[in-house]
Amino acid sequence: MSNDHQFVFGILIGLALIPALALSLRMFRVEVEDGQALLVTRFGKLHKQLARPGWHWLVDRIMPWTKTYPVSLQSDFRDFPNICINDARGTTIVVDVWLEFRVVDPAKATFEIADWNHALKNLVSHAVISILGNREFKQILTDRTELGEKLRADVGGETARWGIQVEVAFIKNISLLPEVSQQLFHAVAARLERAKADIEEHGRQEVAKLHADTSARLATLVAEAKGQYPAAVGRAYAALKSKPAVFAAYTELYELSMMRPSQTVAFKDFEAGEMRSVEAAMLQGPAS
Repeated sequence: MSNDHQFVFGILIGLALIPALALSLRMFRVEVEDGQALLVTRFGKLHKQLARPGWHWLVDRIMPWTKTYPVSLQSDFRDFPNICINDARGTTIVVDVWLEFRVVDPAKATFEIADWNHALKNLVSHAVISILGNREFKQILTDRTELGEKLRADVGGETARWGIQVEVAFIKNISLLPEVSQQLFHAVAARLERAKADIEEHGRQEVAKLHADTSARLATLVAEAKGQYPAAVGRAYAALKSKPAVFAAYTELYELSMMRPSQTVAFKDFEAGEMRSVEAAMLQGPAS
């Protein structure tokens, strides 16, 4: 074989060895992604924990006694719906809880507990029952933020043993069973009717009181006005008597005003020695 042929053959062998070399290199390294940790065990024991993103050499990766466990360190969440509890009055309430957390100790989260997802669900259910069970439905509705913080502290104290940190706990939805909702609706309707009746009765009493106060005030004013009338008339008569001609004219006009033409016949201005007014009144008129 000539030198040229050997050179070409060597190049071909080298090109063929490149994929094999790349494959062998991949067999002796592991890759850690950003926001992730990689646990390496040998013979069932934790050997090292890789947290720096990038490639890491692991020469015995392909050996059967070496295993790797990727663990996410990013924030995660779980939704726990339809948790049934009884409040302080025995009313059945259905709540939904939203939990945000992240793994802070990959080794504990992987090896300290067999299934922390299932354990977390049971832990949240127990915490919700213990925290909300001694409160009334109205308090749960109005204090959801405070109760969520208490739930976070209660659950977080237990999950810390698992290497999990609870960052946010929120009571998302609060509802009642259909039959309980119907009973609550009737109770609220009855309270509204009672409040309406109380308001109407209070208004009626206030109106009656105002009417009575107005009548009493009006009677007082009328009495005061009637008491002032005789005094005013007396002062007017005194002023008229100071002028005899005017007083005589007023007296005559007053007498005339008191007569009723349909019922009274007056006889006046008879001269002396003639028929008196009383005698004229006793005369009978001519027959018609």
